[in-house]
Amino acid sequence: MKKRALSLLFFILYLSVQTTFAQKDVKTISYPTIGSIEVLKPELNKLIKPNTKIEVLAEGFKWTEGALWVERENMLLFSDIPDNKIYKWTEAGGIEDYLYPSGYSGTENRPGEPGSNGLIIDESGNLLMTQHGNRQIARMDARLTAPEANFISLANQYNGKKLNSPNDLVQHKNGDVYFTDPPYGLKEQTIDKRELDFCGVYRIDKKGMVTLLIDSIPYPNGIGLTPDHKQLIVSNSDGNKPYLYLYNILKDGALEEKGIAFDFSPYGGGADGFTVDRNGNIYSSGPGGLWILNRNFEPIGRIRIPHPVSNCDLSDDEKTLYVTANHQVLRIRMR
Repeated sequence: MKKRALSLLFFILYLSVQTTFAQKDVKTISYPTIGSIEVLKPELNKLIKPNTKIEVLAEGFKWTEGALWVERENMLLFSDIPDNKIYKWTEAGGIEDYLYPSGYSGTENRPGEPGSNGLIIDESGNLLMTQHGNRQIARMDARLTAPEANFISLANQYNGKKLNSPNDLVQHKNGDVYFTDPPYGLKEQTIDKRELDFCGVYRIDKKGMVTLLIDSIPYPNGIGLTPDHKQLIVSNSDGNKPYLYLYNILKDGALEEKGIAFDFSPYGGGADGFTVDRNGNIYSSGPGGLWILNRNFEPIGRIRIPHPVSNCDLSDDEKTLYVTANHQVLRIRMR
């Protein structure tokens, strides 16, 4: 019994020493920081601390977009549109190439912005993307853990005419996919060089039918749903009408216009992409950084960032906000 007790004691001591060494080997990554938090209303403090650091997770890209947190793989995906590539970031591995080409599959040299833009995971766990160069909404025909540049087109035309360059997308809980189609990914954006003489907001239903819902917004860009999926929000990146528009979603999937939910013009610019949390707060790109609006579309704070912000996404637990901003990818710790 004494020998067993001594053996057990030595074993416990051995584990203790090994744990101590292991703890010493763990490195806490220190990321550079930029910007600041601007409190516009006290309710912002429920979401984020005023002294929270804005961490730079990676930089050196051309134009980052389409931030997408994939919970089950504990990874962040995002597009670099000019490079026609999707990158992957993890805490353990940092930045890695994920998918190339991501938005343009042709062989001819394609200047401008040919790559993917908005990214989502659909209800079946597939990666969906807006493709500028291929001018379509596509599903990657491969597993998330083994990405390949194989694409299934979900929408590439309307009334027999090619789409402009799909920009952002969101999926309703009933399976319908809503997307915006401005001209930003085209080599030449003028109306006379496009097949469609308008920029639209569309719906793809579960049967694959593409329906035009809005053709009156000059440059529809970001798109999102309220938490109850009863309303759709669309941003317009037109400098003359820098608005967030709000629409009721009717039973048949059509939209009922509710008007301008927020006007960025007093602040000197418009919005690109945005995300909405489970309480209805909106995190929107805008002048001077990322704006935070409450569910009533009242500005309560701004994450000041010294260069243009394109989009953002929250982790599933909403404790982390990831932001794509020009040449960088950023992280902000939420409450």
